[in-house]
Amino acid sequence: MRDSERAVSIQNLTKYYGKFQALDNISFEIRRGDFFAFLGPNGAGKTTTINVITGLSNFQQGCVKVFGYNTTSEYIQTRRLVGLCAQEFNFDPFLTIHQLLVYQAGYFGILPQEASRRTDELLDRFQLIDKRNVKHRALSSGMKKRLLICRALIHDPEILILDEPTAGCDLELKFLIWDYLTQLNNEGKTIFLTTHYMEEAERLCKTIGIINHGRIVRIGNKQDVLKDKSLEAVFLEVTGLE
Repeated sequence: MRDSERAVSIQNLTKYYGKFQALDNISFEIRRGDFFAFLGPNGAGKTTTINVITGLSNFQQGCVKVFGYNTTSEYIQTRRLVGLCAQEFNFDPFLTIHQLLVYQAGYFGILPQEASRRTDELLDRFQLIDKRNVKHRALSSGMKKRLLICRALIHDPEILILDEPTAGCDLELKFLIWDYLTQLNNEGKTIFLTTHYMEEAERLCKTIGIINHGRIVRIGNKQDVLKDKSLEAVFLEVTGLE
């Protein structure tokens, strides 16, 4: 890695969709090993920021780096360092979940034997090993959520990005995912999380950023952001929703 301390560095990032400005000159950094919550109302710019970091969307101005590599000019290097867990269940319907993960590993140059070993290890960790030979359509929605995380982790990325990972989950699954993410972070994995659940961000994260109308309106470590208030109170205050 070119920069072993800064997992993500965003400088003066501006993004338009046609005439609509989705991101307005935003700048922030995420340190290696951090658990970062990125919060904001619907349409504030959270998913757009994720798409830029992962190279899924271009932008008009600014510079975005992942561990020192430019996401535009050094896309291959940055993509290997990032694991993306999106909201959609976009799995190949004809493959078993074991095959899905082995094929995903292959996109990153991981040979079949090693890919199979990693797949079984992840399926076991996320309590899916008994489903290894079934297709994703036979899984419950909670199992599919866990499979999304497995797919994001199969190439052992340095940073895991999750877009609303517990949306629509019942309490049992939500707590299970929280436990998984806490374990991963304790093992040194950098985590970037978007969520609408204030309790989730307040409980899990070390650093919090809040975006509104494409601008960063509050960012810092959790204690400095909260200042003896609840995260919900701070969120409503800085977004003007109170």
